[in-house]
Amino acid sequence: MKKDIDFSPVTGVKLAIAKEETKNGTEWGVYIINLNLIELNTVMITSKGYGELDGEMRKTSTLRHMIQELGAQSIAKIEPIDPAVFALTNEFWVSYYILDQIFDKKFIFTSGSFDPSLQQMIPELGLEGVLHS
Repeated sequence: MKKDIDFSPVTGVKLAIAKEETKNGTEWGVYIINLNLIELNTVMITSKGYGELDGEMRKTSTLRHMIQELGAQSIAKIEPIDPAVFALTNEFWVSYYILDQIFDKKFIFTSGSFDPSLQQMIPELGLEGVLHS
């Protein structure tokens, strides 16, 4: 049962939503950053958006991603993200294993998270965006 599983606190794993200038213009992406000195295995990420937009409740599709192995001190792009959903709450549920121990954390970017005044340079990516740890 879930109550019997020891969920240790997540440390050294961050999520970032960052913008990159490309030949096609500005593109936004969601990245997972592993700052640990050990690899993460079977990384599962579920993402969804929800909230009120133009006076009515909206929700996005739920997307699921899996990264078999995320090396020590490495980064992976999870998915592109459309700035149109920045007005919603964007939730990312991340689960992974280190050795035989499971870790689990929900990262929530609220609708105000993407205000330009809150964006910063994310050194691990070399891109500007919003970092959640």
